Amino acid sequence: MTPFQYKQDTLYCEDTPLTEITQAVGTPVYVYSQAELLRRAAAYQTDNGLACYAVKANGNPALLRRLGEAGMGADVTSGGELFLARRAGIPPEKIIYSGVGKLRPEIERALAVGIRALHVESAMELETIAEVALQQQTIAPIGVRVNPNIAVETHPYISTGQREHKFGVPPDTAVAILQFAQQHPWLRPVSLAAHIGSQITDLSPFVESAHFLVKMAGELAGNGVHLQYLDVGGGLGIDYGDGDWRMEAGDSTPQSPVSPLQSPDIAEWVTAVSQPILQAGYELVMEPGRSIVGPTGTLLTKVVYTKPQGDREFLIVDAGMNDLLRPTLYKAHHPIWPVEQVTGTLEAPVTYNVVGPICETGDFLAKVRPLPLQEPGNLLAVMQAGAYGFAMASNYNGRPRPAEVLVDGNRYLVIRQRQTYEHLLDGTM
Repeated sequence: MTPFQYKQDTLYCEDTPLTEITQAVGTPVYVYSQAELLRRAAAYQTDNGLACYAVKANGNPALLRRLGEAGMGADVTSGGELFLARRAGIPPEKIIYSGVGKLRPEIERALAVGIRALHVESAMELETIAEVALQQQTIAPIGVRVNPNIAVETHPYISTGQREHKFGVPPDTAVAILQFAQQHPWLRPVSLAAHIGSQITDLSPFVESAHFLVKMAGELAGNGVHLQYLDVGGGLGIDYGDGDWRMEAGDSTPQSPVSPLQSPDIAEWVTAVSQPILQAGYELVMEPGRSIVGPTGTLLTKVVYTKPQGDREFLIVDAGMNDLLRPTLYKAHHPIWPVEQVTGTLEAPVTYNVVGPICETGDFLAKVRPLPLQEPGNLLAVMQAGAYGFAMASNYNGRPRPAEVLVDGNRYLVIRQRQTYEHLLDGTM
């Protein structure tokens, strides 16, 4: 089931009409379903396993707090994300720290609060961790992100597991790092981690990666390095391409958005990657992000102008690439739905390029997209926008960042106020 459904020709999130939110909060605005967020978080719960939510996908403190209360940990990649996770009440023993460029003050903070582990991504980083651990007189738990060199079908910008990528280290370097840590008085090797990429919808590369980790951990154990857990990373994709608005021939009622396809679904993915790891006697750590928060959110935007030009019909809306960067950055496809529709009298769909107000030709939300005839003031919902939406938002072109709203049944809560122009002066002299 999807939390976004038409009821009497108005698009709802759970039991709340989206028009009610836009009337009170304005547009652009991100809207999230609490029920869907918690349902997806629950699907990752498993015995002897810990799902550490990838904060980079969406770091809103209200969402983090609810995920923490649901039993999830956090995968952080910066001092700011560590701050957000701790502020949301996620216990430090459920926090892992990934990323290739950890700064010394960030490492100092991570060790001071007692997180579960720092996942090392270079020999030079390990030296810094060892220096900080000595300085603080505390033993630093470390894992190593190993590069399994597994090719995956995804956008090249979010493929992360091959030897030419900046992430992780080759297996021989990982072994050397863990063996060094085993002998070091202020380091403790606890983990081997891998992350092969993002937005992957094929199960087989994840299973291959899990077996790779088990085999490598077994070889390390044979050489005296005994690890506590194996981290299979994240990267489970969602289907951004399904669920476009469409009018079937002879049908006066367009269908509601379909549930985003999980191929595989969360439970199938967890079962597949956990089996080899748990059977080998290790604890399991996962780093889901997009698959939890992506389908829970939509970006609501208002039509400002229509503009025929050449052989194109431009639909100019009040959300742009500063609000949702994915279409510009990745040429990503997001389904777009009219928030209100009139059944029985709909005219033939019009093929639009849905564009924003930013002074860039690359500022678009969708291209060549069939929609019912649009007029200024109409509302559109950009679906599956909960992940890497607000997280990538900016003030480019002097535009305030949008509001965020969390829906719980027939109630909603503004979980981030819309910025005002005064916010553009924050930190300036």
